[in-house]
Parts: sequence; structure tokens; C-alpha cells
Amino acid sequence: MTKKLNQLMIVASLIAMQPSCSSFSLNPFSASGQEQSRTPQNAIAYACDEGKQFYVRMQNNGNDAWLIYPDHEVNLTKSTDNSNRFTSGVITLLINGDATTLNDGEKVAYTGCKAQVKK
Repeated sequence: MTKKLNQLMIVASLIAMQPSCSSFSLNPFSASGQEQSRTPQNAIAYACDEGKQFYVRMQNNGNDAWLIYPDHEVNLTKSTDNSNRFTSGVITLLINGDATTLNDGEKVAYTGCKAQVKK
């Protein structure tokens, strides 16, 4: 019985100390400040035909394009023949204003892609 009483006292003490810890909250719905952007940091969002989207983060002084899909990321290097073409050997991103395309293998996966301006 004393073991259970000790456990109960420890739990009660922890609960009593909880308000003193301002960074700890048991409420998963409490406001934690402003809603954060869904766009990855330092990335450009592209909205494409058929409601598709992806993100690109330019790196290495524009020599690499970090392609950010919803479920994975791929590094694409700048092609030597075209300054707006980036490839991994299989995936090719051609940045061409409002007609940007992304080919994933032999199929054209994303067409009519437009860079989204941050508001």
C-alpha cells in the first residue's frame, strides 16, 4: 500500500509542478504562436497543372537545385548545356518562367509550373 501511495505522491507532485514549467503543456490544442508556413525554409513553391506542386531550394550559388517533393527530396545539379536545366540523371527540372516542367524519368510529371510569390 505504501508503494502505491508513494507513486501517487510523485505523480501529484509532478502535476503540481507543471504550471511552473512554461515550456511544457499537456494541452495539444493550445496556441503556440503564429502558424508556420508550410513552404520549406528558403524554398520556392511551384504550382503546376492538375493541382500538383513541389518546392525548389537553390544552393551552391545556383549550381544545385534541391527538389522537395511532398514525400522526399532530391538534389539536382545544373546541366552544362543549359543554365536553367537541372538533373540527377533520371529527374530533370527545366526552369522556364510560367512553363517550368519537371520530368521524373521518361514521363513528364509536372507541367505548366509557376513559381509562387511569397505574400
